[in-house]
Amino acid sequence: MKFSLRTKLAFGAAILAGAGVQGGALAQPVSVAVTSIVEHPALDSVKDGVKEALAKAGYTEASGLKWQFQTAQGNTAIAAQIARKYVGDKPNVIVAISTPSAQAVVAATKTIPVVYSAITDPVAAQLVKTLGPSGTNVTGVSDALALEKQIDLIKQVVPKAKRVGMVYNPGEANSVVVVQRLRKLLPAAGMSLVEATAARTVDVGAAARSLIGKVDVIYTNTDNNVVSAYESLVKVGNDARIPLIASDTDSVKRGAIAALGVNYHDLGVQTGEMVVKILKGTQPGTIPSETSHKLELYVNPTAAKKQGVTLSEAFVKSAAKVVQ
Repeated sequence: MKFSLRTKLAFGAAILAGAGVQGGALAQPVSVAVTSIVEHPALDSVKDGVKEALAKAGYTEASGLKWQFQTAQGNTAIAAQIARKYVGDKPNVIVAISTPSAQAVVAATKTIPVVYSAITDPVAAQLVKTLGPSGTNVTGVSDALALEKQIDLIKQVVPKAKRVGMVYNPGEANSVVVVQRLRKLLPAAGMSLVEATAARTVDVGAAARSLIGKVDVIYTNTDNNVVSAYESLVKVGNDARIPLIASDTDSVKRGAIAALGVNYHDLGVQTGEMVVKILKGTQPGTIPSETSHKLELYVNPTAAKKQGVTLSEAFVKSAAKVVQ
């Protein structure tokens, strides 16, 4: 059977575009391996956002995408095991969600493209040397927050607060960076930081209880140990009437009074779009690291009552979402 030149060109173009056609089979098998240090709402939203962005670009399991996901269950040794397994599997891209998982993957490979996500400070975590193009196999998306805005939020919720408590894992680089910055920023705002460390998820409740009588408010960043065990922190806040302020908006649904944070599903979509670029041939080392500048205020008036705080009507109305 003979084909006209126009038909041949059209046929060839269709083959080249095949990998990006939604619902069609991929021209070549594509493998994306995803890992996170633990499963909790924020990190799960990132994972789901990545998969959504891939699907929008035509990369679905129905079209031939090989999708893997494993969590380290809060254990850095398991995170390293997962990283080594993924390197052995040789996927097209590894997506590492959270600082400990990203550190494990970056330590395990210098060749397979790595896209990190939900990392507060990728430079401090030694994932990249600069937020510009890394020139390596690593790029990604940070969930870094302007801590000055977090301090303003604390003042809005608890205007007379002087002592700010913080429970965190000293082994998690993103939390250490936040603590170091708050030590410098809070005194300028007329406040001081009172620290309580929780190296394991099971330590979070005890660490929070150690702050009773010592603090006027408890602030939490996106520390994975703390977020995983947030209910134990909420119990302390409710029982001792200590206001809880978070930087993770999902924590408001679980009992924090308020949070000003990124939308982690959107962060996942942003991460997934970066993965798509790499699957289509862009080298990760040429892609600058990105951040999300879209912050959302979540407020929980019921939690405020339980923790002894009266919120102004104007403050509640300013929220992107009010949790009842």
